[in-house]
Amino acid sequence: MKFENFWYVVAQSEALPPNKVIARQLLGEWLAIFRDAKGQAIALQDRCIHRNSRLSCGSVRAGHLHCPYHGWVYGDQGRVTAVPAEAQQFQPRAQLRAKHYLTCEQEGFIYVCLAEPIAPPFAMPHYGEPNWQRVRVTHRFNNNVTNCAENFIDIPHTVSVHPGIFRQTKHQKIAMTVSRREGKVIADYQNETNNLGWWSWFLNPHQEPIFHSDRFFMPNVTSVEYRFGQNRHLFITSQSIPENPTSTLVYTEAAFNYGIWTKLVIPFVRFTAKRIIGQDVKILKIQQEVITKYGTKFAHTPADTIHVFVESIREAIAKGEDPRLLPDKTVDVTFWV
Repeated sequence: MKFENFWYVVAQSEALPPNKVIARQLLGEWLAIFRDAKGQAIALQDRCIHRNSRLSCGSVRAGHLHCPYHGWVYGDQGRVTAVPAEAQQFQPRAQLRAKHYLTCEQEGFIYVCLAEPIAPPFAMPHYGEPNWQRVRVTHRFNNNVTNCAENFIDIPHTVSVHPGIFRQTKHQKIAMTVSRREGKVIADYQNETNNLGWWSWFLNPHQEPIFHSDRFFMPNVTSVEYRFGQNRHLFITSQSIPENPTSTLVYTEAAFNYGIWTKLVIPFVRFTAKRIIGQDVKILKIQQEVITKYGTKFAHTPADTIHVFVESIREAIAKGEDPRLLPDKTVDVTFWV
């Protein structure tokens, strides 16, 4: 198993209309993404096989990608369909083909897989269901996927990085049960109160018991779930896309059902998501600066059990191993925020 065996988001569907090409980087590979004449998303290596120009700097006409240098024309599966310098004399040849990759489109996202996929793309929670709304935002982090994923399901940092917006220091005792199994990490919390920042008054106005579970799905997806009584249900799902070892493009979706308030709160959810994630972008940039200078040796306490489990899964994949074969583990942890 390798990281190349998984599906990764390269764009939202709406970001790729006909006659547009976009550049992406995935696990160090340069990609040019466009739609063919049938509207199918096509992913080619971002390199013209003629004189090594970048195809993403070219143009798309009638579902064909034209290189910006000499105008070579590429169709689906990277086949060269025309060479302007040869005009009508051009004869397509099997060896005239750019490297292409598997694509699929699901739930408003375009995915690319660089090798043989081992599973379908992650299914977004409650997508397309009535009474649910969703807000999607995209941010680039100067850090790697492991550190991004840990950050997105880490409670202790919230009181320092997001004071007031998302939790405040109240020295409240929280119990957490963390499990690692089948390439997933699941953390279930007990004893949480309304220490949820700006939105406490709205999210849980009647002080009902809070259900909170954080999940990591190999190799790059985190999903945070909150339920506050019968009429407040929220998922925050982030797909961390490895551009290169120190750059991660993160597609975050907040899916929510707040009863009669669902549509009205869309702008507030978007504003809060951008504010919180923007703060995480800054702190992870600082972390990467220190890692660059001093390396990745970390100290851990029991409160970091989620981190340790996530790291073990991603380290297994990096070694070419299947994390689903790691022994199942469950740990009960108590910490304070």
